[in-house]
Amino acid sequence: MGWTKREIVNQAFEEIGLAGYVFDLQPQQIESAIRRLDAMMATWNGKGLRLGYPVPSTPGGGDPDQQANVSDMAVEAMILNLAVRIAPIYGKTVSPDTKATAKGAYNQLMAQAARPIEMQKDAWSIPAGAGNKGWREERDPFLREAKEQLQAGPDSLLEFD
Repeated sequence: MGWTKREIVNQAFEEIGLAGYVFDLQPQQIESAIRRLDAMMATWNGKGLRLGYPVPSTPGGGDPDQQANVSDMAVEAMILNLAVRIAPIYGKTVSPDTKATAKGAYNQLMAQAARPIEMQKDAWSIPAGAGNKGWREERDPFLREAKEQLQAGPDSLLEFD
């Protein structure tokens, strides 16, 4: 099971010192924070950081118990950046450590999103070279077609040696 929107919001409230086990969060506060979370994720989508988060088409249109559908590496960035965004609403000041960690986590996500996708060269356009004499039998001086790599997840490839 992944994180739900409600769990991310509760962790953000905990980060600013309004933890649910100490303070009773009202449903309106949770809904407001989820709207902020949805808006933040829509902004990230617009910047090219697409994490799979289900952004509703209308404000407040999402279910608080809906799965966030993001990878584990994105959760901390979401929690900390949401905490930075909601803290002024409740008269809280976020610690410099939280701000720095939020910025670092966001930058890490952006760096991950900016990493180019590995591509294989077209096997029919690469000469095999002078050391490769396998083309004598097949009369083909080019390399063979590359084998398909197995996908291990949305951000990595599984390679066999």
